[in-house]
Amino acid sequence: MHFFPEEASTFARHVDSLYLFLIAVTAFFSLMIGVLVVVFAIKYRRKSADEVATEVHESGVLEIVWTVIPFGIVMIMFFWGARVFFQITRPPQNAIDVYVTAKQWMWKLQHADGHREMNELHVPIGQPVRLTMASEDVIHSFYVPAFRFKRDVVPGRFSVAWFEATKPGKYHLFCAEYCGTRHSNMIGWVYVMTPADYQAWLAGGAPGETLAASGAKRFVENACNTCHGDQPGARGPSLTGLFGRRVQLSNGQTIVADEGYIRESIVNPQAKLVAGYPAIMPTFQGLISEEGLLQLVAYIKSLSAPPPAGAAAVPAAAPSQTPPAPERKVSRP
Repeated sequence: MHFFPEEASTFARHVDSLYLFLIAVTAFFSLMIGVLVVVFAIKYRRKSADEVATEVHESGVLEIVWTVIPFGIVMIMFFWGARVFFQITRPPQNAIDVYVTAKQWMWKLQHADGHREMNELHVPIGQPVRLTMASEDVIHSFYVPAFRFKRDVVPGRFSVAWFEATKPGKYHLFCAEYCGTRHSNMIGWVYVMTPADYQAWLAGGAPGETLAASGAKRFVENACNTCHGDQPGARGPSLTGLFGRRVQLSNGQTIVADEGYIRESIVNPQAKLVAGYPAIMPTFQGLISEEGLLQLVAYIKSLSAPPPAGAAAVPAAAPSQTPPAPERKVSRP
């Protein structure tokens, strides 16, 4: 009898081991305490109406023992849980990027090379996959039981998570957060393939426009290039090489330019102003969809590293005088 779903990711076994440890500790102490309650209730019951209780002085050693042992067990839980948490929340540098947009009641997924999927995700075995997720409406939750992978997708922010599949196969994808009347229909499949089969799948269909190329077009359409450029005197900071870099803010703080920072810079540019630049960038809240924000983020990320094969088309989409950058106009890089 299978008490758990199949283990099909690198950290599934770690999650299961921690969970079983917590269950075992809980069961042991629940049983022990329950038995002792019954035994002591019988042994120390009042045996006659005139019986008087005597004062008992406990041993100091005993007090220390039953304090130190539970403390030690709790510390094991804490450090073990922290280790698993950090493992599953820190994507490796070599992860494949997949962008996910949740919407009642479907999952829209796009690979960095332009391949699009609906309620399906094809990934290669043995390769980390990084998901950058956004919701167009309400809270959703991307849940693949076989991977022990679950991450809430909350409106107004990006959710980033990763997994690495270890077994080829077809695995259930659910929305694990009630999201409306058709919540139960928001299901899909994750197909884990061998590297050869995955490459064959990629070659089987013509990829669409890459997410970065789409973001470059949006960058120009929204006139972001009029402020963000590499030329001296630009009204907004340069976005080339921005992603992953530490940014100096006008209040003296520094912050890492990750996906969340870039998104906030577009929809709420006054929240974190870059040092040396005026607060003149307008907000794009409600003017650009979550999918459009993902495209802009992908475009900015493409400016942060040497252009890979096929990425040369991205800068071409923006005006020649400025290397396009994401949609965050003036205030914060």
